[in-house]
Amino acid sequence: MDGIVEGKLRLEKTLVVSDSGRLKGDIYADKIIVNGLIEGTCYANAIEILDKGKVTGTIYCDDLSIERGGSFLGSTYPAEKEQVVTLEPKEKATAKKMKSEHKAVNE
Repeated sequence: MDGIVEGKLRLEKTLVVSDSGRLKGDIYADKIIVNGLIEGTCYANAIEILDKGKVTGTIYCDDLSIERGGSFLGSTYPAEKEQVVTLEPKEKATAKKMKSEHKAVNE
């Protein structure tokens, strides 16, 4: 990424912030590689701050590396685990579906 971006950014893959890149906001990505500037909150599986990279804010990540020359000012926490949705057993879901279909036919 080159240039200036402000806001919320969601990626399924890797975000690379070049030395001319400036990002401000919340970032969600699988991996973030920083050689420019990030201000905000980062959520990633892995974050690399390269020699010209600067991150200010909060990082939620289990794999953080900072090269000599790179800087990080803020707080770091373990990656947040996605909440698991509890599903009903198949029998209950089927019974509910049949009941609602029966009700819709009779109306």
